[in-house]
Amino acid sequence: MPTRDRDNQVSRRTLLRGAAMAAGTAGWAASTASAPAQSAPRRRNGPARNTVAVLGAGIGGLTAAHELVERGFAVTVFDRKELGGKSRTIPLPGTGVGGRAPLPGEHGARGFTSFYHHVHDTMRRIPLPGTRKSVYDNLIPFSVSDPRYPRSGDLPDGFPLMFGFYFDPAQALTPEGLQRILVEVFMKNDLVPLPEAIYMAGRVVTYLTSSEERRFGQWEHVSWWDYVGAAQRSAQFQALAATGLTRALVAAKEYVASTRTMGNMMEGFFIALLQELTGGPKVYEVLNGPTNAAWLDPWIALLESLGVQFRPGHALEEFVVSDGRIGGARIRRPNGATELFDADWYVCAVPTDRARRLWSPEIRALDPGLGRMDALTVDWMNGLQMFVTEKLDLGKGYNIYLDAPWRLTSYTQRAFWNVDYAAKYGDGSIVDGLTIDIADWDTPGILFGKTAKQCTRAEIYQETWAQMTAALNDDGRIQLPEGIVREWMLDPGITWADGRNVNDEPLLVNTIGSWADRPTAQTRIPNLFLAADYVRTNFDLATMEGANEAGRTAVNALLDASGSGAAHAQLFTRDSIPAFEPFRQQDAARYRAGQPNLFDLGQ
Repeated sequence: MPTRDRDNQVSRRTLLRGAAMAAGTAGWAASTASAPAQSAPRRRNGPARNTVAVLGAGIGGLTAAHELVERGFAVTVFDRKELGGKSRTIPLPGTGVGGRAPLPGEHGARGFTSFYHHVHDTMRRIPLPGTRKSVYDNLIPFSVSDPRYPRSGDLPDGFPLMFGFYFDPAQALTPEGLQRILVEVFMKNDLVPLPEAIYMAGRVVTYLTSSEERRFGQWEHVSWWDYVGAAQRSAQFQALAATGLTRALVAAKEYVASTRTMGNMMEGFFIALLQELTGGPKVYEVLNGPTNAAWLDPWIALLESLGVQFRPGHALEEFVVSDGRIGGARIRRPNGATELFDADWYVCAVPTDRARRLWSPEIRALDPGLGRMDALTVDWMNGLQMFVTEKLDLGKGYNIYLDAPWRLTSYTQRAFWNVDYAAKYGDGSIVDGLTIDIADWDTPGILFGKTAKQCTRAEIYQETWAQMTAALNDDGRIQLPEGIVREWMLDPGITWADGRNVNDEPLLVNTIGSWADRPTAQTRIPNLFLAADYVRTNFDLATMEGANEAGRTAVNALLDASGSGAAHAQLFTRDSIPAFEPFRQQDAARYRAGQPNLFDLGQ
């Protein structure tokens, strides 16, 4: 057992301020950014209306604040916790000794794929103080062959479906050529039998040649588990093609995850792989330091220099309705007192579970569609941090544990951070941080036979360690030695109440048919807009990219409602394979005629 699990109470982060930094960010922005023309939003034939309350300081809220302040709005951002939401770094209290920083807790590897367009655009507009660089330059690319996929029981490591296999991209631009490549990929290391490899290749091609009409009309209403016919196939097939793709990569349960959502992510990864193989950007990138230092602090400093007011520790309790509009936001201050904050416009960027609690009978009467959010599903994906006293040799640092019942992924911080860990963090004895995401909280583990939701804090640590060592130490090599964990911390969003686990920060899951239950960024209430990952977006997954797109979409709706003359925030479309466009057009006609996809051979 490690020394201890520190107190999970996290103090409010002090924001970066200072005239020198503000001047540096303002100068950089003026010299490099192609900022939209600022035009004060005005009532038609009336005085200016330009105050905005942004409720929630996650990626969606920060994005909305960024786009609005650049367009001349006066923006105040509230958050009940700290700025950055689920993306923030969570320091381990009391661990910084001798002038070192506290040990940095991270929720996952902060992965940025090359098909993240909105987030990348935002990062390029955030300066790094004292340089001519932007936050985007803090991303470190690594090849799709770098991640490792350790398996237990001395099974061969690897994950052939997307990674670790190179081919001539030109051969993948016809359905027949792609099927041949995929069969070879799926057969690598004899992980699935040939008939199953042929079948899965056909399912991939079927989706890639499906029209948008079929994706929304048919595949939105089919689970990924059923789409790939997992119930009729081997356990190896289920672990790789069904469970591995959903829980390990995007934290969705394969039994309920919409095929449209999973298929779109599969398509995005495949296109990104083709681009990498033809000299394009790497599929995957990570930050070169803690998320606060590498991204969020410079972003917040930029927004403050532009005039955004931040109020962390201020929780939104309710919206007050007046004359068919939002007449104020009732805010609870850190001291427990409340205030009614008045603004012209309101952007709600709080997560799904909290947003639907805000929809009072009055609000639901004004916009009945918001009531459909009650049907949306949220699930758990939270992190565990282990801080170790010995250097870890886990490949390039990123591992996906395909056989782990809790669908673990891990990330060694020093593999990507250019820092002397012992000199920078903790008490000088800790040389690396190991961040683990737990994607499945409902499957019994191998040590106690309990789900993560049923375990105590200590049992979650012990079970996680057992599942990781089962995969990493199963072939005679001891890659995770006992006794190397000095400190550890469970995500403080996990607490215990009345003898059960409670998650303060669950994640939206795109379940079968859930698109119909999700609202648009513009509500029927004239001055209320939504900027969180449950909003209907083109990207359509609960990620930093989806939240950023939602924030931009909310801003564009607000600009239209206000009569502002400022340019819309830029929106990007999802990538597709141009060579497959004729097949998708043909499929649209087949779908309208009630016929299956040309390559769909059924189960």
